Amino acid sequence: MPRVIVNSTPLIILSNINHLNLLKKLYSEIYIPEAVFNEVTEKADSACQQIKSNTDWIHVCKITDESQKRMYQAKLHAGEVEVMILAQEKPEADLVILDDNAAKKTAKFLGLKVTGSLGIILKAKKTGIIKEVTPLMNQLISNGFYITKEIYDLVKSEAGE
Repeated sequence: MPRVIVNSTPLIILSNINHLNLLKKLYSEIYIPEAVFNEVTEKADSACQQIKSNTDWIHVCKITDESQKRMYQAKLHAGEVEVMILAQEKPEADLVILDDNAAKKTAKFLGLKVTGSLGIILKAKKTGIIKEVTPLMNQLISNGFYITKEIYDLVKSEAGE
């Protein structure tokens, strides 16, 4: 099973729909940089509680080269910056999970394999962990996660729904 580095948005939105466990079921190791942990746990909400109570399988990592942060800060948030750096420091990670388009483009430019929250949900369907993607996408939308009609239809089509 692959190892992944996850940014805050996927953690938050999967927590908000009570499906954070999809990460545990799909990947052998889940890493998050300290900046992501701090961002997710700064509010005493559901995502905060779920992340704090799952540190046995979500590994919080400190990046070792703080000087690299300057390269990315113009376009990216602190968590996204640390995801990129951690991905370079942990070449054993197979994938980074990001939802921000600028962050995805940067990760791809760096040669990293990237997916987003909808990719996680689609993979969960394809591996039989969930039966349908549509209810989860509808829950995401109800929780304020924006999905274009084109992407919504594409994910449904990929899932055979």
